Amino acid sequence: MSRRIGINYGQLGSDLPSPYQSIEYLKSMKAGMVKLYDANPETLKLLSGTDLHVSIMVKNEQLSSIASSEIMAENWVRENVLAYYPNTKIRFILVGNEIFTYNDQKMWLDLVPAMSLIEKSVAAHNIHNIKVGTPLAMDVMDSTFPPSSGKFSSRIPEKVMVSLLEFLNSTRSFFFIDAYTYYPWSLDPSNLDLDYALLKGGNLTYKDPVSGLIYTNLLDQMLDSIIFAMRKLGFPNIKLAIAETGWPNAGDIEQSGANVYNAATYNRNLIKKLTVDPPIGTPAKPGVVIPTFLFSLYDENQKFGPGTERHWGLLNPNGTPIYEVDLTGALSEQDYTNLPQPLNNKPYKGKIWCVVANSANIMDLGPALGMTCGQGNGICDELGPGKGCYEPVSVVNHASYAFSSYWAKFRDNGASCYFNGLAVQTTIDPSHGSCQYPSVSF
Repeated sequence: MSRRIGINYGQLGSDLPSPYQSIEYLKSMKAGMVKLYDANPETLKLLSGTDLHVSIMVKNEQLSSIASSEIMAENWVRENVLAYYPNTKIRFILVGNEIFTYNDQKMWLDLVPAMSLIEKSVAAHNIHNIKVGTPLAMDVMDSTFPPSSGKFSSRIPEKVMVSLLEFLNSTRSFFFIDAYTYYPWSLDPSNLDLDYALLKGGNLTYKDPVSGLIYTNLLDQMLDSIIFAMRKLGFPNIKLAIAETGWPNAGDIEQSGANVYNAATYNRNLIKKLTVDPPIGTPAKPGVVIPTFLFSLYDENQKFGPGTERHWGLLNPNGTPIYEVDLTGALSEQDYTNLPQPLNNKPYKGKIWCVVANSANIMDLGPALGMTCGQGNGICDELGPGKGCYEPVSVVNHASYAFSSYWAKFRDNGASCYFNGLAVQTTIDPSHGSCQYPSVSF
């Protein structure tokens, strides 16, 4: 079984299968590894005796207390590692999650001390096959293009980054990165080729003007920018691991490229690339194995934010597959059933409204309407008696207007058309008579 490909377990969903069923899914999918976002006791017990290699996580809120106390670190290791190891094949302990994304400089300074104390405790118990690391997002970089210009973010003190790299280098651990080609492509779909982002190969290549290296896909560019950034700080030999990657299988109307066809294409091409023997590596690091975790096992249908946030899964929340994928890399494209052709690969042009979802519980709409209108800023002025949108007087109509008004006003500040699952986007204008619903234009 491949130890190169794993799956992120995922977190937020309603009616998810039991941990037992989830582990059975992982085994049936021939996953080599599974990454947890905690150290859940039930899941770790159920993983005992399986052939799955396991990554567990120290949560961000635990990081500073562990950094300040050798006893706290030892207790964490006893409770979350020794209680299950070696029957549960724990191979990675990830300390924190994307901590440089948060502007918490105390946590930044506590990161390496926490990692060091965890690693010290593990080693004290004569365990030498568990690597300690921390997953970082691509916002750790100031420059990624061309790859040779790779440079870590100037907002992160160099002493913090050097300290992290010294730890990874001395313990022969991995630099764990969350690398999604979807995000840079979706920000510039007119200039970034979709096939290049989907790892399709073909004739499209890019030559780095400084290094002279030839690139055939966007993921290699992103990974090599980190390699070059580490080299510039004096660390040329640290290995890479991909803590998260994938492609959304659905999203909001304006989130072009988020569809089942692209998600399946990306993940299948990624698996083919990573399971080849001998390993391919990247142009800057040819021939190396890159342990990789796909995000994620399930669609996380209770996650907040834009629609893509809820649609990275290989499986629906009820456990049924969203599309076929072979984690061993043995199947060719011809072995899969045909995928639905993508309909949203081009940017959407037009207006979008935000209205109550057909599946919304009417009992939840009243409180949501009150909270939305309570924001002020004229959001619900047109719902007052005698105003243009007062009639028809129904909680569904009023909530639809409030949701659309709020989303239109605050979308640029990060608001999404979600409202705890009560709202959906529509391209059909819900306006009626003198009532004009606010919309967002694209």
